[in-house]
Amino acid sequence: MKKENVLYDKSYEFSIKIIKLYKYLQKEKKEYTLSRQLLRCGTSIGANVAEANGAISEDDFSAKISIAYKECLETKYWLSLLKDTEYISIDIYTKLYSSADEIAKISYSILKKTRI
Repeated sequence: MKKENVLYDKSYEFSIKIIKLYKYLQKEKKEYTLSRQLLRCGTSIGANVAEANGAISEDDFSAKISIAYKECLETKYWLSLLKDTEYISIDIYTKLYSSADEIAKISYSILKKTRI
């Protein structure tokens, strides 16, 4: 039986959405620089959560969750920039920003518990 991991599941689903947005920005908007930055940090969240799940120590776990949290913050920055430069709609921005914010809150909550 698979153990439930909300952070992993949410960050994985978020990565899929980021990849789809990246493909849209490349193909439809011909935007290559900002979208690449968004792809890098938006998918890094889940990759770091996956690494945290295989951590060899509590410090290792905490370090990976910390990176995932910081990648959420960077992702929110790029989403805001894409919205304000009119590459993405307010609707797309709102949905993705909200998801990134939720993942950041979960990550931060976990991080606080591991650093007591």
